[in-house]
Amino acid sequence: MSFSRTIGKILTSPAKAIGRVFKSGNAKKPKALAVVIFLIGILAGFFCYPKYWDKGVDFVNAKKNQTFFKSVPNLPHFSSLPFRLGLDLQGGTHLVYEADLANVGKTNYGEAMQGVRDVIERRVNLFGVTEPVVQVDQVAGHYRLIVELAGVKDVNQAIKMIGETPSLDFRTEKPAEETQAILEAQKKNGRIYEDPYFQPSSLTGRYLKSAQVDFNPNTYQPVVSLVFDDQGAKLFEELTRANVGKKVAIYLDGMPISAPRVNEAIVGGRAQISGNFTVDQAKELVRRLNAGALPVPISLVNQQSVGASLGEDSLFRSLRAGLFGLIAVALFMILWYRFLGVLAVVALLVYTAIVLAIFKFIPVTLTLAGIAGFILSIGMAVDANILIFERLKEELRSGKSFGTSVEEGFARAWLSIRDSNASSLITCVILFWLGTSIIKGFALTLGIGILISLFSAIFATKTFLRLFIGGFFEKRNWMIGMRK
Repeated sequence: MSFSRTIGKILTSPAKAIGRVFKSGNAKKPKALAVVIFLIGILAGFFCYPKYWDKGVDFVNAKKNQTFFKSVPNLPHFSSLPFRLGLDLQGGTHLVYEADLANVGKTNYGEAMQGVRDVIERRVNLFGVTEPVVQVDQVAGHYRLIVELAGVKDVNQAIKMIGETPSLDFRTEKPAEETQAILEAQKKNGRIYEDPYFQPSSLTGRYLKSAQVDFNPNTYQPVVSLVFDDQGAKLFEELTRANVGKKVAIYLDGMPISAPRVNEAIVGGRAQISGNFTVDQAKELVRRLNAGALPVPISLVNQQSVGASLGEDSLFRSLRAGLFGLIAVALFMILWYRFLGVLAVVALLVYTAIVLAIFKFIPVTLTLAGIAGFILSIGMAVDANILIFERLKEELRSGKSFGTSVEEGFARAWLSIRDSNASSLITCVILFWLGTSIIKGFALTLGIGILISLFSAIFATKTFLRLFIGGFFEKRNWMIGMRK
């Protein structure tokens, strides 16, 4: 079976399932379905822009509190979850770091850079940056780290924190009395910056040669193997001999990443960390260990700042372009398809509200490319309506009734809509899989828009048309754009 046919079946299965619901009792109740669709659209609209709901609620609550209903609880405000904007819309900083891999073997370049990327991403997240972009790039044999920080106010502090070389160290358990004393002090806001459980030792990441994922030959469970240099082997033996039965924690950038228990003194400079690891968890731990163990300093080579005002201007222009495009499409549909066009515009408004609500709920980080993908999906939603309307008019020209033409028109148009959307979704998957962050944003918004457009075209528009089956259009075909 080909990939396109597979996607087609994926799209067809839920459509058939919902179609069976329409053909059953619900198909005889288009008014109820239309009300549900309208309610979904209205709720989605208020979720996108809650201030209009909140203003109405404040007015109603104020009037209520002036009457004998004041004991009744006030109506609540809608969720004020904001849209998540990317660097180009919110403003922020674009940083490019170059890694010094002189002390790293060529075979370890990729693993070392991936480890450093993980460390930097964790640092940025601790700094409170929303949806940071941290990715590795290779240019003419040079390995670089690209960091995008949206909405950062203190750029210098972020640069300082990002630029520090990862720090790895091994720590031993503190005596129980000291742990309890620190915890009691912290309850009273004292000794806040002290670690109550572990204390530093002389063993640090500079003595760790490498870490890798292995598998236990008996249980086939993944384990993490550590290899120390000669001096590190001696320190590790002393450390484990003095802490048999206790935990030895591994800290990266001052944060614990593992705390294995020592079962026996370990000699020879080789050790294993075992536990209920998944393969992905073991790989992540190895990357973190290698990031702290390998000397991979990074230096800032380029910094570009996007001002908040420039981002706001880009957002305003993008939204204005999208609004003008939506108005132009709506006018075309109404002028060409008349009343059918009006129904399509209503369905399109519901579609727009639902898609924007999904963007806010997931949430999707909106960039200029992402907004472009959303606007393109609007055009594809209209394209589906055009296919349906043309098929419907063909059925009417053959002498069938309006109700029969609606059902037949949708059935005949579905195959074309399914195939065109399947090919577009395949493209979105490939772009999201292989593209960079900007392209991924475009692919994600376009893909979500295509999926919701199927609901808009197949179910919303169809339900609205079923409201007018029964005589109104039977002898007034000119109302739907048919020309004799």
